[in-house]
Amino acid sequence: MVGAADEAAHAKRGMVATVHPLATDAAVAVFRNGGNAIDAAVAAGLTLGVVDGYNSGIGGGCFILIRAADGRIAAIDGREMAPAAATPGMFLVDGKGDTRLSQTGALASGVPGALAAYAIAVEKFGSKPLKELLEPGARLAEEGFPVSASYAARIQAEAADLRRFEGSRKLFFREDGSPLRKGDLLKQADLAKTYRGIAEHGPKWFYRGPVAEGIGKWMKDNGGLLTAEDFVNYAAISREPIRSKYRGYDIIGMPPPSSGGVHVAQMLNILENFDLKALNQQPAERIHVMAEAMKLAFADRAYWLGDPDFAKVPMGLTDRGYAAALAAKIDPSRVIEVKEHGTPPEWEEDVFKRHTTHFSAADAEGNWVAITATVNTTFGSKVIVPGTGVILNNEMDDFSIQPGVPNAFGLIGSEANRVEAGKRPLSSMSPTLVMRDGQPVLAVGAAGGPTIISQVLLAIVGVVDLEMSAAEALAQPRFHNQWSPGTLRIEEKMGEGIMVKLEAKGHRLQKVGGLGISQAVARDGDRLIGVHDPRVAGKAAGW
Repeated sequence: MVGAADEAAHAKRGMVATVHPLATDAAVAVFRNGGNAIDAAVAAGLTLGVVDGYNSGIGGGCFILIRAADGRIAAIDGREMAPAAATPGMFLVDGKGDTRLSQTGALASGVPGALAAYAIAVEKFGSKPLKELLEPGARLAEEGFPVSASYAARIQAEAADLRRFEGSRKLFFREDGSPLRKGDLLKQADLAKTYRGIAEHGPKWFYRGPVAEGIGKWMKDNGGLLTAEDFVNYAAISREPIRSKYRGYDIIGMPPPSSGGVHVAQMLNILENFDLKALNQQPAERIHVMAEAMKLAFADRAYWLGDPDFAKVPMGLTDRGYAAALAAKIDPSRVIEVKEHGTPPEWEEDVFKRHTTHFSAADAEGNWVAITATVNTTFGSKVIVPGTGVILNNEMDDFSIQPGVPNAFGLIGSEANRVEAGKRPLSSMSPTLVMRDGQPVLAVGAAGGPTIISQVLLAIVGVVDLEMSAAEALAQPRFHNQWSPGTLRIEEKMGEGIMVKLEAKGHRLQKVGGLGISQAVARDGDRLIGVHDPRVAGKAAGW
């Protein structure tokens, strides 16, 4: 694909790909100072929380997937958690779910989990102290960095809500009340203080000290439910990764409350019943089959998926026999109607145990890591509690606040994902590792709400079935079908000829300029290849 190679970087000792050049540079510096891929990835994540804070940060959550040099594979759940005072009806107004409450302000935030997950990753698999990995972000927060055009555009787009909250208003607006513009220096003294406190005292400074206490007090004064005790009770969880196979490759994904690992595996299982390479001789035929597979999986997502500590999430969703039955429903000639979810085998007994950014890293020793982090929608809840500098998430909107009421991404859910105290909301985040003969060959993930799942699927199919390079796989035109609202979102660069053929099969198309943002690291022999999404000004670099 023309231009795709321009997004790739090559190195032998270490590689990282992120959405922001300053975060990538911080990670490469960690490599140069003797750190491994886990250290580099955590440094990147903490730096992104400063320079790309509208997407992720320590006020949000993350999922971490690691393949260590000794062969161990780990999945660390740093998903946000509902406050102890949360109830299923907390977002109902006159009996109807009100997404204004779940998306903006004091009720919208769950307990942040990203920092706790980063700390576990470094403690178990890293080689550097967390203090050292916080330093690049702390320095950038103190010294400031020029606001980019995209950052300024996001402040402008969310200005009305950001102005509502003192901490956000103080940070993102000039003295004359106008939003920061491209080229303005963004200094975050309070966030730097928080980073320095964590560096000196450890994560307890955040979860059991002045940050939690300050947030708890603000919430009490402003009608929120989060308390300092909620922070004390938070813990990142080590979970068993989802393992599946696809055409001789091992696919390693995140388990629930990520829906991504389940449904990437489910979609691949469905697609293994089709010769996608042969179908690609007529690209519309391949796209049709893949879109129908997405639709079938998302129908299951809406009904079955939730926090496995609260809901029965069937292991049978990744059963190959179940996938074959779903594949048999796909009509190559036209769109099928999917009225409701399927019923996977042993759904009662065999169950899982109890806006966003992605970054990937790998090193020559064999450490590979894929991390997807988020505060949910742009600037999360729009709340920065004064004195903390931390942008708080609005992940409560990822619960099903009422069956049939769509969230910010148009997703609907069932009782499995209803609001409950101490529960973690369902997520589309899908950090994924692809392995061949026991060795990693690809670490990939994405940002973009539910399109994360389809982006990861497209990247894997691109590399495995269509024999693309990782750069070509990330550059290819994307499409996405999430069952409800029943449209096929498709990038305009797919081309009018293909779109006409898809419409002839019954697809209702929603044409978009771009669909999500992916980052990947791949291996070719002894070379590590980093790829950032050509849709944004990210950076892949190595050492």
